[in-house]
Amino acid sequence: MTDKKHQHGAKDPACLEVFAKLSEYIDGELDTLECGHIEEHIADCPPCVEFLESLRRCVMASRAIEGREECPPVPPELEARLKAAWQAALSRRTA
Repeated sequence: MTDKKHQHGAKDPACLEVFAKLSEYIDGELDTLECGHIEEHIADCPPCVEFLESLRRCVMASRAIEGREECPPVPPELEARLKAAWQAALSRRTA
């Protein structure tokens, strides 16, 4: 996954691909091949390692919170607006 053209950062396509899968990677939801690609990439990418460690800390912190009240469901209209905004933000980052 890494090569001479790899720029290491939030706009690098290789890093974006890894960023998109890190949550599933942490949760053990990826197959062996995908895990291998991520591990190969992060072996030579300090920004992705930093992001992975940050994500792991966030997951551990959220699991440590006790007595959480369940949030009410998000209205479908709001969910659609949030998804559209997220997709627009992603498309701006990759442009």
